[in-house]
Amino acid sequence: MAWMDRFRRGSGPKMRRPARDAFRTGSTRVRASDSVDQEHLHAWVAERRGVEGFVEPRTAVSDVTLLLVAHDGEWTRRRVPSVGWAHDFCNRHQVPSYDAAVVGIPQRMRDYNRRKKLEGGL
Repeated sequence: MAWMDRFRRGSGPKMRRPARDAFRTGSTRVRASDSVDQEHLHAWVAERRGVEGFVEPRTAVSDVTLLLVAHDGEWTRRRVPSVGWAHDFCNRHQVPSYDAAVVGIPQRMRDYNRRKKLEGGL
């Protein structure tokens, strides 16, 4: 086979086109909230003081989440059914709630993570 034959149609091994779905974006499947997530949030709020809720919007890789941060910076994050559910949950537990996309996350959470990392806990 001559070197130029490689560039002619119909000669040489054929390269297959990738599957059509290989180039699609936004095909990430996210796990929905379940009762285990909700039970964890209920227990977490009951066991800690000074808790605030930060509702995080749906993204390409995760569903709506509720970030709970205690007075000392300890935190937990779980998927929730909706933004409305998250705010209602916080209201029922007398926990202030904020939109994380607007206010961000509290500095005490970052400080807690830094302390845990220095202690070897994270």
